[in-house]
Amino acid sequence: MKYQFFVVIGLLIGSAFIRNDEQQFLQDNFSFAKSQIKGMLEEANKYDTLFPRTIDEKGKLKLTDKYEWTSGFFPGSLWYLYEGTKNDSIKQEAIEWTDKLESLKSFTEHHDLGFMMYCSYGNAYRLTGNEVYKPLLAQAAASLSTRFSEKTGVIRSWNMFGSWDGKNKYNYPVIIDNMMNLELLFFATKVTGDPKYKKIAITHADNVLKNQVRADGSCYHVVCYDAQTGKVLSRETVQGYANNSTWARGQAWGIYGFTMSYRETKDPRYLKTAMKMADFYINHPNLPNDKVCYWDFNANQNGYTPSVRSRAPQTPTNYRDVSAAAITASALLELCVLAGDKGAAYKEAGIKILHSLSSKVYRSEAGTNGGFLLKHSVGSIAHGFEIDVPLVYADYYYLEALNRYQQILEKDNTASIR
Repeated sequence: MKYQFFVVIGLLIGSAFIRNDEQQFLQDNFSFAKSQIKGMLEEANKYDTLFPRTIDEKGKLKLTDKYEWTSGFFPGSLWYLYEGTKNDSIKQEAIEWTDKLESLKSFTEHHDLGFMMYCSYGNAYRLTGNEVYKPLLAQAAASLSTRFSEKTGVIRSWNMFGSWDGKNKYNYPVIIDNMMNLELLFFATKVTGDPKYKKIAITHADNVLKNQVRADGSCYHVVCYDAQTGKVLSRETVQGYANNSTWARGQAWGIYGFTMSYRETKDPRYLKTAMKMADFYINHPNLPNDKVCYWDFNANQNGYTPSVRSRAPQTPTNYRDVSAAAITASALLELCVLAGDKGAAYKEAGIKILHSLSSKVYRSEAGTNGGFLLKHSVGSIAHGFEIDVPLVYADYYYLEALNRYQQILEKDNTASIR
């Protein structure tokens, strides 16, 4: 009995040391992020209507206008940094940068309104409870809904898509990324009471599950529909290695999107899909030991022919995509809470990715990299741009993952005290 008693005490003490080490890990990374982003703000605040995205060839901050799909990530990063540090000056910057996007509430030119408005205004409402944000988000959801068609059952991503061989043009393409915009619709139904937004989100998710997710848990990047009949015309890629390969960031969007859809609906099909897609990522033979994926899971494998329009290097597997890994880490750190008995495996993998991203290999040196937190992301190998650079959305999901891990540690600590 004495032996068992001391074993239990030893385990409890060891667990406490591990939690303390991980709390220090989080504190160090939030402190680093605050220093980096404050440096970025000094440069970004020189521009009134432009938003950080990456760096140029000289290592200087590169910005885009608010109509780019990435505009909401910098305000969102500020909100996540505020959540992790409780720094009031960061909160004020987050408010001011979010306010710059207000006019996007009526934007309808592409599907990325969820990224643009929910990552910014959604986090603003979540962290402040300010009621002024609710109608703006509801209006954004209404704008996004204009891109939904009853005939196709999905939200159109782009207005036009030309196939890689140049033989076909499609006017109703849907990319896997679009799963991420559904959270805005779920939110809108909750705050307005109008069920139409949630109905659109569910119908879209159902058709992505049916037409875009493969039997092995991987996914196609693009599915093109006939706008008149809803028939699937083609399944292709734009940023992946080949039409039949698995573009890594697309896989990450799928894991995250179906995890979120399960959280909002409790539909077991979405949980099963999220887990199957997560298993594909975690267990893939081409995944490096640090679990930071290459830009495509099938690049340079026999049986996968890259597009004739691809400008990919001869050895594209040399490039990791930190943005895909950061999105996946964040998704896994939510999925682990929802997945029951399999949750421990997803938690372990999410923490592993988070630690890898925080290492010297992927984390910027202080005061460098244009103020971005992470290195070695990929925008589009196929188009030959944003290759092996920092990207604002990699930082956004990295910060989200840090906050989600913080919440897990706090919950674990509360449970151990009991």
